[in-house]
Amino acid sequence: MKRLKIKTKQKLRRRARVRGKISGTATRPRVSVFKSNKHLYVQVIDDIAGHTLTQVSTMSGETKGLKVTVSDGEKVGKSLGEKMKAAGIAEVVYDRNGNRYHGVVKAIAEGVRSVGIKV
Repeated sequence: MKRLKIKTKQKLRRRARVRGKISGTATRPRVSVFKSNKHLYVQVIDDIAGHTLTQVSTMSGETKGLKVTVSDGEKVGKSLGEKMKAAGIAEVVYDRNGNRYHGVVKAIAEGVRSVGIKV
C-alpha cells in the first residue's frame, strides 16, 4: 500500500510541474491526455477562454471500443489530429497530465504528429 501512495504522490507532483509550465491559447491550444485502466480521453483546450475545442475518447464516436494499448493510442491520436485539422488548428502544446512520456501517451502524440499537427 505504501508503494501505491508513493506512485500517486509522484504523479501528482509531475502533473503540477507540467501544468505550471504550459498553458493553451487560441492559436496554440493544449492537448490534455487522461488515461485510465480501461479508456483514453484526449481534449484540446483553450485555457484563456476556458473552452474545450475538440475531444476524442475510447467511449464514443469512431474510436469507441479501442483499448489502452500503444497501437490503439496511435489511432486515437490520428483521429484527434484529423478533428484538429478540420477545426483549423496547426500547432498545439502537449500536456501528458502527470503520466510519463512513454507507451500509450507517446503513441497519442505520434498519432497527432502523423496527421501533420505540430506538437
